[in-house]
Amino acid sequence: MSLLTSPIKIGSLAVLNRLVMPPMATSKSKKGGEVSDEICEYYAEKSNGGYIGLIITEHSFVSQEGKASKGQLSIAKDSDVLGLEKLVSSIHQNRTKVFAQINHAGGLAKKEITGFDPLSASSVELPKTTRNKNLPHEMTQKEIEKVIADFAVAALRAKQAGFDGVEIHSAHGYLLNQFYSPLTNKRQDNYHGNSIEGRIQLHLEIIQAIQANVGSEFPIALRLGASDYLDGGTTIEDSVIASKEFEKAGICLLDISGGITDAAVAEELLCEEKADMIGVGRAIMKNSDWAKQANLSLKN
Repeated sequence: MSLLTSPIKIGSLAVLNRLVMPPMATSKSKKGGEVSDEICEYYAEKSNGGYIGLIITEHSFVSQEGKASKGQLSIAKDSDVLGLEKLVSSIHQNRTKVFAQINHAGGLAKKEITGFDPLSASSVELPKTTRNKNLPHEMTQKEIEKVIADFAVAALRAKQAGFDGVEIHSAHGYLLNQFYSPLTNKRQDNYHGNSIEGRIQLHLEIIQAIQANVGSEFPIALRLGASDYLDGGTTIEDSVIASKEFEKAGICLLDISGGITDAAVAEELLCEEKADMIGVGRAIMKNSDWAKQANLSLKN
Protein backbone atom coordinates (compact mmCIF):
# COMPACT_ATOMS: atom_id res chain seq x y z
CA MET A 1 0.00 0.00 0.00
CA SER A 2 1.27 3.48 -0.85
CA LEU A 3 1.40 6.14 1.85
CA LEU A 4 -1.13 8.30 -0.01
CA THR A 5 -3.71 5.50 0.14
CA SER A 6 -2.90 4.51 3.73
CA PRO A 7 -5.14 5.47 6.69
CA ILE A 8 -4.35 8.24 9.15
CA LYS A 9 -5.87 9.82 12.24
CA ILE A 10 -6.64 13.52 12.65
CA GLY A 11 -6.86 13.76 16.40
CA SER A 12 -9.16 10.86 17.23
CA LEU A 13 -10.81 10.89 13.78
CA ALA A 14 -9.90 7.94 11.54
CA VAL A 15 -9.54 8.85 7.87
CA LEU A 16 -9.34 6.19 5.15
CA ASN A 17 -6.46 7.77 3.22
CA ARG A 18 -4.21 10.83 3.13
CA LEU A 19 -5.65 12.62 0.11
CA VAL A 20 -7.47 15.86 0.87
CA MET A 21 -9.66 17.97 -1.38
CA PRO A 22 -9.04 21.47 0.02
CA PRO A 23 -11.68 24.22 0.11
CA MET A 24 -12.43 25.80 -3.26
CA ALA A 25 -15.31 28.22 -3.76
CA THR A 26 -18.04 27.10 -6.17
CA SER A 27 -20.48 30.02 -5.66
CA LYS A 28 -23.30 27.50 -6.13
CA SER A 29 -25.29 28.35 -3.00
CA LYS A 30 -28.78 29.80 -2.98
CA LYS A 31 -29.36 33.55 -2.67
CA GLY A 32 -29.06 33.63 1.13
CA GLY A 33 -26.07 31.30 1.20
CA GLU A 34 -28.16 28.18 1.80
CA VAL A 35 -27.08 24.81 0.46
CA SER A 36 -28.41 24.05 -3.02
CA ASP A 37 -28.97 20.72 -4.77
CA GLU A 38 -26.20 21.77 -7.16
CA ILE A 39 -23.67 21.99 -4.31
CA CYS A 40 -24.67 18.56 -2.98
CA GLU A 41 -24.35 17.04 -6.45
CA TYR A 42 -20.93 18.65 -6.89
CA TYR A 43 -19.52 17.20 -3.67
CA ALA A 44 -21.16 13.82 -4.26
CA GLU A 45 -19.37 13.68 -7.62
CA LYS A 46 -16.00 14.67 -6.14
CA SER A 47 -16.22 12.10 -3.33
CA ASN A 48 -17.60 9.29 -5.50
CA GLY A 49 -15.83 6.00 -4.89
CA GLY A 50 -14.27 7.04 -1.59
CA TYR A 51 -10.88 7.78 -3.13
CA ILE A 52 -10.54 11.06 -1.21
CA GLY A 53 -9.97 10.67 2.52
CA LEU A 54 -11.05 14.17 3.56
CA ILE A 55 -12.95 16.97 1.88
CA ILE A 56 -12.83 20.47 3.37
CA THR A 57 -15.81 22.29 1.97
CA GLU A 58 -15.64 25.78 0.54
CA HIS A 59 -15.37 28.69 2.96
CA SER A 60 -18.62 29.52 4.73
CA PHE A 61 -19.25 32.94 6.24
CA VAL A 62 -19.77 33.03 10.01
CA SER A 63 -21.73 36.32 9.94
CA GLN A 64 -23.37 38.57 7.38
CA GLU A 65 -20.70 41.24 7.86
CA GLY A 66 -18.04 38.61 7.18
CA LYS A 67 -19.49 37.46 3.86
CA ALA A 68 -16.87 37.52 1.12
CA SER A 69 -18.88 37.20 -2.09
CA LYS A 70 -22.20 36.49 -3.74
CA GLY A 71 -22.95 32.79 -3.89
CA GLN A 72 -20.81 32.04 -0.82
CA LEU A 73 -22.05 29.30 1.49
CA SER A 74 -23.51 30.39 4.85
CA ILE A 75 -23.02 28.92 8.30
CA ALA A 76 -24.14 32.16 9.93
CA LYS A 77 -27.62 31.19 11.11
CA ASP A 78 -29.26 28.21 12.78
CA SER A 79 -31.56 27.63 9.81
CA ASP A 80 -28.47 26.77 7.72
CA VAL A 81 -27.98 23.51 9.61
CA LEU A 82 -30.66 21.53 7.77
CA GLY A 83 -29.14 22.25 4.36
CA LEU A 84 -25.64 21.59 5.65
CA GLU A 85 -26.83 18.17 6.87
CA LYS A 86 -27.75 17.33 3.27
CA LEU A 87 -24.32 18.49 2.11
CA VAL A 88 -22.58 16.31 4.69
CA SER A 89 -24.71 13.31 3.72
CA SER A 90 -23.77 13.71 0.05
CA ILE A 91 -20.12 13.23 1.06
CA HIS A 92 -20.52 10.69 3.87
CA GLN A 93 -22.38 8.35 1.54
CA ASN A 94 -19.03 7.84 -0.19
CA ARG A 95 -17.15 6.99 3.05
CA THR A 96 -15.32 10.32 2.91
CA LYS A 97 -14.81 12.52 5.96
CA VAL A 98 -15.69 16.20 5.70
CA PHE A 99 -14.69 19.40 7.53
CA ALA A 100 -16.45 22.77 7.22
CA GLN A 101 -14.17 25.73 6.58
CA ILE A 102 -15.42 28.75 8.53
CA ASN A 103 -14.38 32.26 7.60
CA HIS A 104 -14.79 36.01 8.03
CA ALA A 105 -13.72 38.21 5.13
CA GLY A 106 -12.80 41.22 7.26
CA GLY A 107 -11.47 44.05 5.11
CA LEU A 108 -12.14 42.09 1.94
CA ALA A 109 -15.89 42.24 2.52
CA LYS A 110 -17.83 44.70 0.41
CA LYS A 111 -20.66 46.85 1.75
CA GLU A 112 -22.73 46.31 -1.39
CA ILE A 113 -22.77 42.57 -0.53
CA THR A 114 -22.90 42.60 3.28
CA GLY A 115 -24.68 45.86 4.04
CA PHE A 116 -21.91 46.71 6.52
CA ASP A 117 -18.75 48.79 6.38
CA PRO A 118 -15.69 46.51 6.09
CA LEU A 119 -13.66 45.97 9.25
CA SER A 120 -10.15 44.69 9.86
CA ALA A 121 -7.32 44.49 12.38
CA SER A 122 -6.34 48.06 11.47
CA SER A 123 -7.54 50.82 9.21
CA VAL A 124 -4.90 50.32 6.54
CA GLU A 125 -4.98 49.50 2.86
CA LEU A 126 -4.87 45.77 2.19
CA PRO A 127 -1.85 44.69 0.12
CA LYS A 128 -1.82 42.59 -3.02
CA THR A 129 -5.51 42.93 -3.75
CA THR A 130 -7.89 45.02 -5.80
CA ARG A 131 -10.92 43.15 -4.49
CA ASN A 132 -11.86 45.99 -2.16
CA LYS A 133 -10.60 49.53 -2.47
CA ASN A 134 -12.58 50.75 0.56
CA LEU A 135 -10.44 51.40 3.63
CA PRO A 136 -11.67 49.15 6.48
CA HIS A 137 -12.14 50.51 9.97
CA GLU A 138 -10.12 49.16 12.90
CA MET A 139 -12.15 46.70 14.94
CA THR A 140 -13.22 47.63 18.44
CA GLN A 141 -12.95 45.17 21.34
CA LYS A 142 -16.71 44.64 21.16
CA GLU A 143 -16.48 43.78 17.44
CA ILE A 144 -13.62 41.37 18.14
CA GLU A 145 -15.67 39.64 20.83
CA LYS A 146 -18.56 39.27 18.35
CA VAL A 147 -16.24 37.68 15.78
CA ILE A 148 -14.98 35.19 18.37
CA ALA A 149 -18.57 34.30 19.29
CA ASP A 150 -19.55 34.03 15.61
CA PHE A 151 -16.75 31.54 14.90
CA ALA A 152 -17.65 29.51 17.98
CA VAL A 153 -21.34 29.19 17.17
CA ALA A 154 -20.54 28.47 13.51
CA ALA A 155 -18.39 25.54 14.65
CA LEU A 156 -21.27 24.28 16.78
CA ARG A 157 -23.59 24.45 13.76
CA ALA A 158 -21.02 22.43 11.79
CA LYS A 159 -21.02 19.75 14.48
CA GLN A 160 -24.84 19.73 14.60
CA ALA A 161 -24.92 19.29 10.83
CA GLY A 162 -22.72 16.19 11.08
CA PHE A 163 -19.38 17.56 9.88
CA ASP A 164 -16.39 15.59 11.17
CA GLY A 165 -14.49 18.76 12.07
CA VAL A 166 -14.00 22.43 11.22
CA GLU A 167 -11.22 24.42 9.63
CA ILE A 168 -10.52 28.01 10.67
CA HIS A 169 -9.55 30.11 7.65
CA SER A 170 -6.46 32.28 8.23
CA ALA A 171 -5.17 32.64 4.69
CA HIS A 172 -5.81 34.40 1.39
CA GLY A 173 -6.00 37.86 2.93
CA TYR A 174 -9.18 37.33 4.96
CA LEU A 175 -9.78 38.63 8.50
CA LEU A 176 -7.59 36.29 10.53
CA ASN A 177 -4.84 36.65 7.97
CA GLN A 178 -5.21 40.43 8.38
CA PHE A 179 -4.55 40.04 12.11
CA TYR A 180 -1.67 37.63 11.43
CA SER A 181 0.20 39.84 8.97
CA PRO A 182 2.24 42.80 10.31
CA LEU A 183 1.42 44.57 7.03
CA THR A 184 -2.23 44.87 8.05
CA ASN A 185 -2.02 44.65 11.83
CA LYS A 186 -0.86 47.96 13.31
CA ARG A 187 -2.73 47.56 16.60
CA GLN A 188 -1.22 48.44 19.98
CA ASP A 189 -3.50 46.38 22.25
CA ASN A 190 -3.45 42.65 23.12
CA TYR A 191 -3.76 41.84 19.40
CA HIS A 192 -0.82 44.06 18.47
CA GLY A 193 1.15 43.57 15.30
CA ASN A 194 4.54 44.06 16.96
CA SER A 195 5.07 40.37 17.74
CA ILE A 196 3.87 36.96 16.66
CA GLU A 197 2.22 36.57 20.08
CA GLY A 198 -0.02 39.57 19.48
CA ARG A 199 -0.80 38.62 15.90
CA ILE A 200 -2.06 35.14 16.84
CA GLN A 201 -3.95 36.18 19.98
CA LEU A 202 -7.28 36.34 18.14
CA HIS A 203 -6.65 32.89 16.63
CA LEU A 204 -6.02 31.42 20.07
CA GLU A 205 -9.15 33.01 21.54
CA ILE A 206 -11.24 31.66 18.65
CA ILE A 207 -9.79 28.16 19.10
CA GLN A 208 -10.58 28.29 22.81
CA ALA A 209 -14.14 29.49 22.18
CA ILE A 210 -14.74 26.77 19.58
CA GLN A 211 -13.49 24.08 21.95
CA ALA A 212 -15.81 25.38 24.66
CA ASN A 213 -18.73 24.96 22.23
CA VAL A 214 -17.93 21.64 20.56
CA GLY A 215 -15.69 19.81 23.06
CA SER A 216 -12.05 18.86 22.89
CA GLU A 217 -12.65 15.71 20.80
CA PHE A 218 -14.10 17.55 17.80
CA PRO A 219 -11.19 18.12 15.37
CA ILE A 220 -10.18 21.70 14.60
CA ALA A 221 -7.95 22.44 11.61
CA LEU A 222 -6.46 25.76 10.59
CA ARG A 223 -5.54 26.99 7.13
CA LEU A 224 -2.57 29.31 7.43
CA GLY A 225 -1.13 31.78 4.97
CA ALA A 226 2.43 30.83 5.87
CA SER A 227 4.20 33.77 4.21
CA ASP A 228 3.25 37.13 2.72
CA TYR A 229 6.29 37.03 0.41
CA LEU A 230 6.48 40.80 0.89
CA ASP A 231 8.98 43.00 2.73
CA GLY A 232 7.82 43.44 6.30
CA GLY A 233 5.23 40.68 6.02
CA THR A 234 4.88 37.27 7.62
CA THR A 235 7.68 34.77 7.09
CA ILE A 236 8.00 31.00 7.20
CA GLU A 237 9.89 31.43 10.48
CA ASP A 238 6.87 33.27 11.92
CA SER A 239 4.62 30.45 10.84
CA VAL A 240 6.77 27.77 12.45
CA ILE A 241 6.40 29.59 15.78
CA ALA A 242 2.68 30.16 15.23
CA SER A 243 2.06 26.56 14.22
CA LYS A 244 3.59 25.25 17.44
CA GLU A 245 1.34 27.56 19.44
CA PHE A 246 -1.72 26.47 17.45
CA GLU A 247 -0.87 22.83 18.14
CA LYS A 248 -0.57 23.55 21.87
CA ALA A 249 -3.98 25.25 21.72
CA GLY A 250 -5.63 22.17 20.21
CA ILE A 251 -5.27 22.45 16.43
CA CYS A 252 -4.84 18.91 15.06
CA LEU A 253 -4.38 19.70 11.35
CA LEU A 254 -2.50 22.56 9.68
CA ASP A 255 -3.45 23.24 6.08
CA ILE A 256 -0.79 25.07 4.05
CA SER A 257 -1.57 25.95 0.43
CA GLY A 258 0.47 24.06 -2.17
CA GLY A 259 0.27 23.13 -5.83
CA ILE A 260 0.32 19.34 -6.08
CA THR A 261 -1.02 17.87 -9.33
CA ASP A 262 0.89 14.57 -9.63
CA ALA A 263 0.30 11.46 -7.50
CA ALA A 264 3.96 10.45 -7.61
CA VAL A 265 4.99 13.85 -6.24
CA ALA A 266 2.38 13.50 -3.48
CA GLU A 267 3.76 10.08 -2.58
CA GLU A 268 7.32 11.41 -2.51
CA LEU A 269 6.39 14.24 -0.14
CA LEU A 270 4.79 11.75 2.23
CA CYS A 271 7.77 9.39 2.06
CA GLU A 272 10.12 12.27 2.85
CA GLU A 273 7.88 13.19 5.82
CA LYS A 274 7.39 16.70 4.49
CA ALA A 275 3.64 16.31 4.98
CA ASP A 276 1.21 13.90 6.65
CA MET A 277 -1.60 14.49 4.17
CA ILE A 278 -1.69 15.95 0.67
CA GLY A 279 -4.21 18.49 -0.58
CA VAL A 280 -4.99 18.43 -4.29
CA GLY A 281 -7.26 21.27 -5.35
CA ARG A 282 -7.36 22.48 -8.93
CA ALA A 283 -6.55 19.08 -10.41
CA ILE A 284 -9.56 17.50 -8.65
CA MET A 285 -11.76 20.48 -9.52
CA LYS A 286 -10.93 19.98 -13.21
CA ASN A 287 -11.07 16.17 -13.14
CA SER A 288 -13.41 14.38 -10.74
CA ASP A 289 -11.63 11.09 -11.50
CA TRP A 290 -8.20 12.40 -10.47
CA ALA A 291 -8.26 10.61 -7.11
CA LYS A 292 -9.33 7.31 -8.67
CA GLN A 293 -6.65 7.58 -11.34
CA ALA A 294 -4.00 8.44 -8.71
CA ASN A 295 -5.02 5.43 -6.66
CA LEU A 296 -4.65 3.11 -9.64
CA SER A 297 -1.32 4.62 -10.72
CA LEU A 298 0.20 4.07 -7.27
CA LYS A 299 -0.84 0.41 -7.32
CA ASN A 300 1.02 -0.18 -10.61
